[in-house]
Amino acid sequence: MFLVITSEMVNDFIAKALNASIDLGGRILGALIIFIIGKLLVNWANKLFAKMLAKRKVDASIQSFLKSIVNITLLVLLFLAVIGKLGIELTSFAALLASVGVAVGMALSGNLSNFAGGVIILVFRPYKVGDYIEASTGASGTVTDIQIFHTVLTTPDNKIIYAPNGAMSGAVVTNYSRKDTRRLDFTFSVEYGTDFQLVRDTLMAIINKDNRILNNPAPFIELGALADSSVNITVRVWVNAADYWNVNFDMNKNVYATFNEKGISFPFPQLTVHQA
Repeated sequence: MFLVITSEMVNDFIAKALNASIDLGGRILGALIIFIIGKLLVNWANKLFAKMLAKRKVDASIQSFLKSIVNITLLVLLFLAVIGKLGIELTSFAALLASVGVAVGMALSGNLSNFAGGVIILVFRPYKVGDYIEASTGASGTVTDIQIFHTVLTTPDNKIIYAPNGAMSGAVVTNYSRKDTRRLDFTFSVEYGTDFQLVRDTLMAIINKDNRILNNPAPFIELGALADSSVNITVRVWVNAADYWNVNFDMNKNVYATFNEKGISFPFPQLTVHQA
């Protein structure tokens, strides 16, 4: 038995192939147009979003993080629009993505919580790059980077700490750099019998000579406590945050030198023994 190919069959095949080609070409052309226009819209949206972040003076590291998330999201939406125009079933594709997402989510559940913590940190900004912080988790240092899953800290002795964002977002964080000024607290001890007014005037003279110490709020000098072996003088001064440690060390050095010059003695622990 032989298959007889007639001219009508050939014409029908050619017509169907031509229609399929025209349909496919139309879908490809439509997808290409969607891609070009969509890419232009994505670029425009990214620039608009970047301008909004810059206008709000958002930290540079946060801007980079948020812009990357927005860009990826828009590109994914554009990709779905293109494959939808090509005729690929989005339902089956979405089911595949969902299955992959579940598998990845189960494998990276801890990192997902860190990612969510990073988003919380970047949105609410309890700290930013350059701030010196101390967290209840035990991590402390200068923030050098806020990554997707970790906050990177550099300690004063040049160690690097990678703190999980999930823990950091739920921790009590003390930010030492948020305010422009900080208060320095000192306790200077002198012997019993020392003239308090002399000590007070000496301390005030030392403070007045240091132009890094602010006049407002005014320096505070009072007798803090009558301890077992000393009279403790409480001193509180305000400085710019950048001068905190330099003023701290210089103040101790100047007080030690000036007290010795003035004959103001520093006490040492004493024990009086009465012999019967």
